[in-house]
Amino acid sequence: MRDTLTFLAELACNNNREWFTANKPRFVECRKRFETFAADYIRTLAQLDPDLADLQPKDCIWRIYRDVRFSADKRPYKEWFGVFPAVKGGKKSMHGGYYFHLQPGHCLFAGGIWCPSPELLKALRKEIEANYDEVEAIMSTKQWKRYFDDFDTEWTLKKVPAGFDPDFVHADWLKRKAFTFSTPLTDEEVCAPDLLDRLKDIAAAAKPMNDFLNYTFEEYGEFTRPCGR
Repeated sequence: MRDTLTFLAELACNNNREWFTANKPRFVECRKRFETFAADYIRTLAQLDPDLADLQPKDCIWRIYRDVRFSADKRPYKEWFGVFPAVKGGKKSMHGGYYFHLQPGHCLFAGGIWCPSPELLKALRKEIEANYDEVEAIMSTKQWKRYFDDFDTEWTLKKVPAGFDPDFVHADWLKRKAFTFSTPLTDEEVCAPDLLDRLKDIAAAAKPMNDFLNYTFEEYGEFTRPCGR
């Protein structure tokens, strides 16, 4: 991972087509190494969640090229690598999964459901409101507390949405616009030889919450994604 982090750090300082073209062989080599890692990561996670066993790296890894057509940020390349094993399509899935993000100084593991459609978000809020004691039980375990705290707060409404009780004991959860949870990883940790073991342990802590969130699909049906990753 060290060479890949070095490449990504240099890319962040030289995010232009001229530099990238000159360093394309380095990118290709880094990409191949990350694909090998992703395959190992998927196999490791499949020991916890057999539904992931049929996923391939191409199902779970994003292209490095950014879509800048409608963005004020015209940098042509992503400055990170990411892999998202999840049932029902990997990176295209709306289900909760096991995201690993590789970016110098910003590496992390994340679980849960990101960017849900309005109908899925409403269903998730209903499920949490009706079964908040299950969420409390998951968050009270030693395994959870070792890596996570609460749902991420990056995407949060100012008020409880209409149709939900503003006096609900966990009204802050109902304000969430995404139900993700994450833990940071240092560059040293992602370069260590025990990275897969560490990620497997974190994923084991994440699985009960993923299972709880994914039950929404069984309870309310399938949903469509409003935006890409």
